[in-house]
Amino acid sequence: MTSYKPAESPDKTTIFSYHDLTPPTTRDIYEARKIVRQYLPSTPLVRSESLSATLDADVYLKREDTLPTNSFKIRGFYNLVDDLNEEFREPGLITSSMGNHGQGMATAAREFDVPAVIVVPETLENPTKTDNMERLGATVIAHGRDVDEAREYAEQQAAEKGYRYVHGGNEPHLIAGRASAGLEVMADRPDVDVLINPVGGGSSAAAYALTVGKLLSADVIGVQASGADAVYRAWKDGVIEMQDNAETFAEGIKTRTPFALPLEIMQEHLSEMILVEDEDLQASIRRLLADDSILVEGAAASSVAAAFQLRDKLAGKTVVLPISGSNLSMSKLRTIVAD
Repeated sequence: MTSYKPAESPDKTTIFSYHDLTPPTTRDIYEARKIVRQYLPSTPLVRSESLSATLDADVYLKREDTLPTNSFKIRGFYNLVDDLNEEFREPGLITSSMGNHGQGMATAAREFDVPAVIVVPETLENPTKTDNMERLGATVIAHGRDVDEAREYAEQQAAEKGYRYVHGGNEPHLIAGRASAGLEVMADRPDVDVLINPVGGGSSAAAYALTVGKLLSADVIGVQASGADAVYRAWKDGVIEMQDNAETFAEGIKTRTPFALPLEIMQEHLSEMILVEDEDLQASIRRLLADDSILVEGAAASSVAAAFQLRDKLAGKTVVLPISGSNLSMSKLRTIVAD
């Protein structure tokens, strides 16, 4: 069994010598698209008549929720596991997750017959995500009060047992694979003016920034919950700090720690980052369900909530709102619909 010592890290998380913190190039992104296309279809980009009318804009929804696991996260994992070093194929992969990241890794690991271990917080409120990861063949371990404590445990296990630790953000293969969604937007709507995307770890926003932002010169805007704004503060102030708490019902963007690689990309290519309140996320979930018959989870609703906050700037423009995932627990759905 091979053990690994942590390498010097540019943020408050652990990385190992095999982590490359170089942003993916445009060539890397197009190469990653070739891999992703072998396993995943392009997702629809559909016009929302209700949002277009209400916001006085041409609004399109990028339906990443139609992918297997109902989340964009899966895109990057096929690219990463396809290029996995042989030394890791027997011990396998380990990561931490609130659910979507873990389901994506479990799916790709199963495809390549690689073991997968996923550490989730003991407080995870969506048992369906845990059940899905186990159905996909992953070993799920519950540890810690939130995803950051789960991450620290996964890092420790990787160092001791020789797993390939899949970082939540400092993985250029993940970012390049997820940027295939940006290439799809470019092909379907090359006239896009603005794209608004949720920010948890930041890999998806970074991916859109490298494609729709960098290559089309459109404005890519990131969104965080006001109660979990660590990345917003790091993006704004240029200082990476771990916060003591993250408070939002939207588990997909509930993180206390900025990651260096996506932050670097976002600082260079993101036009703006804003904060939204939980009540606005919940209102956006109800709106999408009632007007567009689309069920979204809290993180995915942030793009819609932000669009309403920015409505004066969006009038008359072509706007893309990625629907990043639809894994909303029944308990949360009942509470939100009842309000």
